[in-house]
Amino acid sequence: MLKRFYTTIAFIFLIFGIAQAQKIDKAFFNEVNSFLQNSVTDGLVNYSQASSDASLGLLIKQIESADLSNASENTKKAFYINSYNLNVINLVGKNYPIESPMDIAGFFDSKKITVAGQTMTLNKLEKEFLLKPYGDARFHFVLVCGAIGCPPITNVAYTPNKLELQLEQQTAEAMNNPGFLKVVGEKVELSQIFKWYVGDFGGNESSVLEFINKYRSSAIDKSANVSYYKYDWTLNNTEKKKIIQKD
Repeated sequence: MLKRFYTTIAFIFLIFGIAQAQKIDKAFFNEVNSFLQNSVTDGLVNYSQASSDASLGLLIKQIESADLSNASENTKKAFYINSYNLNVINLVGKNYPIESPMDIAGFFDSKKITVAGQTMTLNKLEKEFLLKPYGDARFHFVLVCGAIGCPPITNVAYTPNKLELQLEQQTAEAMNNPGFLKVVGEKVELSQIFKWYVGDFGGNESSVLEFINKYRSSAIDKSANVSYYKYDWTLNNTEKKKIIQKD
């Protein structure tokens, strides 16, 4: 009898878990889009508003309980990208006001998040669920770490049916942004993203420039003097001035 009782309880919890799991469909991406439209302006996040927006909490819960078992590859990719960006906003919001995501100990490598039922860190989500399985360096220009040094966050959701176009557009925008790639004559200063993740861009300086030039409207000469500027970890916050004045 006792064995049957425990078997019944286990079955009930299994059914409950399945019922709680949510398929990721168009409604999820529409809700992400609405949240970003309200919270992001010109590549900056209104963390004060976002942290008090109930829709963010609901989106995080959807991310936590998502069922990707029958999802297409593009759905998974778009889901993981949005999950990364929303969890960054959520983690910052929980600790706001701060001046940098680096003010939060272990922000990328020890703070735990849950994505589709799996516990992980932001670094694990980025590397093991996107970069490693898909080998697509363009992800570096859509995953936004909460800092000014990152490519700017968009105010629209990444969606399965538009993902290829969105990846191309965001990469091209970054490669032609004079604040992100600083080209002066024969000298070029690159974001340290290209240094930290050089393996994703072919493994050497020449392959990095080759990747960049695929998206540049004006190609960088292969003989250019390449260096890397200091990464700006200042929070990508619409209310930056208010925090400075408060201090």
